[in-house]
Amino acid sequence: MGDSAAPSGRPDGRNRRGPARTDYAGAVYGSLLAASVVATAGAAGSFPRVQLVVLLLVTGAVFWAAHVYAQLAGERLVGQRLSWREIRRVARHERSIVEAAVLPAAAVAISPLLGLDLAGTAWLGLTVAVVQQVGWATLGAVRAGATPRLAAVEGLGNLVLGLILIAAKAALGH
Repeated sequence: MGDSAAPSGRPDGRNRRGPARTDYAGAVYGSLLAASVVATAGAAGSFPRVQLVVLLLVTGAVFWAAHVYAQLAGERLVGQRLSWREIRRVARHERSIVEAAVLPAAAVAISPLLGLDLAGTAWLGLTVAVVQQVGWATLGAVRAGATPRLAAVEGLGNLVLGLILIAAKAALGH
């Protein structure tokens, strides 16, 4: 999240048809999903780094596909076929869900270079996911024209969600 590129993949956050994107819901949701995966992965047993990276990416991809399907099914008019153009549009719009898994997965992958054991790796992945979740929520609020106070509330609300996951991970003892 070093630059302010929108999850749409365009650095200015614009799409071809309109103004700057302010819908960061997929990025926030995907970050929360990644944090949930990391927070609960150890509860089912010990996960080596490679398995955790794969679990993060596969879970992000599956939830992305589910969101694309749900969006298309919800928008479809009875008796009308979906066009490939519409399918691609929705898939592009929802891709930030899977993109949000990449940074936590990368953090897990490089954790040996930082000298972290598996427990430290999980905490690093969880921290990265929560930080990006708060960042995307705050950026979305700012780009939507929120006051600084409202943007801070957005960030704080997402931090609380992240802290709930951190507390769950701590309570599970891993």
